[in-house]
Amino acid sequence: MIKKDHYDVVVVGAGPAGSTAARYAAKRGASVLLLEKDREIGVPVRCAEGVGAEGIHRILGKLEDRWIAAKIEGFRVHAPDESVVEVRWPNCGYILDRKIFDYELANMAGAEGAEVVTKAYVHGLQKEESGRIVGVKIRHMGEDIEIKCDITIGADGVESRVGRWAGQNTFTKMNDMESCAQVTIADIDTDQKFCDFFFSNIRVPGGYIWIFPKGNRTANVGLGISGEYSSKKSALAFLREFVESRFAGKPVLSTLCGGVPCAKTRNKISGEGYMLVGDAAHQVNPISGGGIVPGMYAGMLAGSTASEAVREKNFTAKRLEEYDRTWNRGVGKDHERFYKLKDALYGLTDAELNRLSQDLQHVPVEDRNAMRLFRTALKSRPKLLLDVIKLFTP
Repeated sequence: MIKKDHYDVVVVGAGPAGSTAARYAAKRGASVLLLEKDREIGVPVRCAEGVGAEGIHRILGKLEDRWIAAKIEGFRVHAPDESVVEVRWPNCGYILDRKIFDYELANMAGAEGAEVVTKAYVHGLQKEESGRIVGVKIRHMGEDIEIKCDITIGADGVESRVGRWAGQNTFTKMNDMESCAQVTIADIDTDQKFCDFFFSNIRVPGGYIWIFPKGNRTANVGLGISGEYSSKKSALAFLREFVESRFAGKPVLSTLCGGVPCAKTRNKISGEGYMLVGDAAHQVNPISGGGIVPGMYAGMLAGSTASEAVREKNFTAKRLEEYDRTWNRGVGKDHERFYKLKDALYGLTDAELNRLSQDLQHVPVEDRNAMRLFRTALKSRPKLLLDVIKLFTP
């Protein structure tokens, strides 16, 4: 139950970004209320569950084994002609068990003093005449409640009603919105140490297919296509064709569909009394669609900024813009570069993808890495190579 009628910080949404924001705000002394509309944190799972090792360790340190469904040593890129390029390196990444992982992130926030409440549906914001946000309107267990707060952090996903209510234009261009579908399949033979990526303008236009191992002969199999193609044929229809061609007759344990904003970060991710994190702020990697690690990094920045603002009793847009600046100096700058590379990479024809695969076949396995792959793919676009170098050079 909600214990007070005023908190320093209210976080709307208990995914990885929201729970991390709540954790860091509470850790530094702010009173925090973390709200989740679903009845259980981590359910339903809405992503492919993959993370890079370096990024997740930077935020959390060592991961507990029970959070991890599979440890990944590399990935395989499948060209339209079915040739395969294998890339591997130590400590590549993990496929998480998001049901456990998300639950534990919220638990960490609670351990730092945040109050965590589920089945709490936020249906509006409270504003002063100046426009500053000073609270939220909640429907919890059949009761309507109004809670005052000094800072509201919107971690409520791609649709971000918090952002819209705050006055932001939350429109996303169709070619920047990936339409995604995924199934979890059992009883399949796939190498549990590798992620597989399939590229083809016929099978998956403007995106890619993935197979992420989950242990015990299971895997998440999904795809994302550019929104401009989904009006002609749905992501789920593309996925069904791939599954039938590769895993016909195998048990499907779960199915999910949704949208991922593979766009630039929103121009404004804070304002008078509020901040946005994760999908709500469009902080997803524009090429991969991966949002767990960047969302958690943003949550760390937003929670820290919120706690400092609380100590200073300064909740103005100018004060909270420190969050925007810190994001844009770090991960945000990399995402700008990834966005510039996205159209070039997804604009490759099947013939060009096949030639890329053939070129990389001649590179020794020990010399293959993400930077080599990007540089080879974009060798005909020299203006973009500087962005590649900046992305992958410490």
